[in-house]
Amino acid sequence: MKSLFLILALAAPAAATPSLNVLLIMADDLRPAMGCYGDSMAKTPHLDRLAARAVRFDRAYVQYPVCNPSRVSLLTSTRPEHNGITGNATFFRDKMPDIIALPQLFRQHGATALSFGKIYHAGLVEGTSENRFLDIGKSWDQASMFRPTALGNSGPRRNLTNGSLKWCEVADLEGADNDQSDGQTAQQTIAAMEKLAAKPWFIGAGFHRPHDPFVVSKKYVAQFPAGSLSLHRDPADASPLNKHALGGGAFEAAFNRFDDRDRMDFLTHYYAGVSQTDAQVGRLMDAMDRLNLWDKTIVIFVGDHGYHLGERGWWNKNTLFERSCRAPLLIAAPGTKPAVCRSLVEFLDLYPTIASICALPLPATVKGKNLQPLLANPDLSLHESALTHISRGNITGFSLRTNRWRFISWSDGTTELYDHNTDSGEWHNVASHPANADTLAHLRNVLAARR
Repeated sequence: MKSLFLILALAAPAAATPSLNVLLIMADDLRPAMGCYGDSMAKTPHLDRLAARAVRFDRAYVQYPVCNPSRVSLLTSTRPEHNGITGNATFFRDKMPDIIALPQLFRQHGATALSFGKIYHAGLVEGTSENRFLDIGKSWDQASMFRPTALGNSGPRRNLTNGSLKWCEVADLEGADNDQSDGQTAQQTIAAMEKLAAKPWFIGAGFHRPHDPFVVSKKYVAQFPAGSLSLHRDPADASPLNKHALGGGAFEAAFNRFDDRDRMDFLTHYYAGVSQTDAQVGRLMDAMDRLNLWDKTIVIFVGDHGYHLGERGWWNKNTLFERSCRAPLLIAAPGTKPAVCRSLVEFLDLYPTIASICALPLPATVKGKNLQPLLANPDLSLHESALTHISRGNITGFSLRTNRWRFISWSDGTTELYDHNTDSGEWHNVASHPANADTLAHLRNVLAARR
């Protein structure tokens, strides 16, 4: 009977227009470093304000903990191991030319779709057209990636993705938020909401911070004076790392050269970047208040993946540990009561959830599950596991997160197992313990079935 209802839903005439607007807010490289997630070091009053009117998902997992694969997976509801997007250099249309992306679905049904800032991992591949990677004309009616003003683009900085991997000073900038690209993203998003108030819309607002380079305003750095932040220290008895666990290469070599001054500078400017993004979200929320949009708009806030801040000596994403795979997810929808949901969810679930709330038919390519039952009753359980994938050259890894366990399987046959009942930090690999043999066998079968 369930399959019959699905067939009828897919065959039903399309709604003339979406029933609600959508504001999708994305932050780059943001782990749950937010007060509403229990991070006592974070300064996030505006995100906490959003969480107070949203369902906060405490166990939301990305499908690939790197920017481009994660964003494509979310916006197409397809898995990286199936769609072929496992790095930052591949435009998703080259692999899936006919896929109907989430904002494209809204365009097909009469809504205006606009993107400001970083929603797709766009325009970052040398020798490519930025407009092509923005997917204007398919996903979006209009899309813009903003550049800092002369003031916002000045000063030394630390950048682990473009250029030298040596440590250098970060840029603590004077001036208004709109001197930087994230401020311009907020400014243009608000202008679009004002202009489109009488017409259904889907707007993506993508903020770059806290991603490096750590170019942030001094006023946000000043929120974290000396002594206000604490460096992480791994426990002395932590299990040795699997040889594939970290990204390795120049990144690992650079992190191994860090001293505590470097670590504290990194930590300070990461949290300052979080605060800077928080302030931009506050501007969007104020506009939502002023324009009376809460009753006709779904607001989603996500980080595109998690992040390590020194755990296992790593200061980046791209691992299969909890810190990298888990990311913040808030959904505020009209008629939905604020709550905390601890059900396992996957980011590819966002597509069918948003489309279904707005009464739009789902393309057959959608692989995620509709989260609406959890929005109505956060105590329900939707998934028995969440699946995350990464590649290390010729080696691939899959991580299966269940309510209790994280099981990691590498293509060379090595495995890892962490018990979250007793080891939420994933410090002790218990895969070799005889008592866990049946658990390992079961999780191997679950992984095989999910793949």
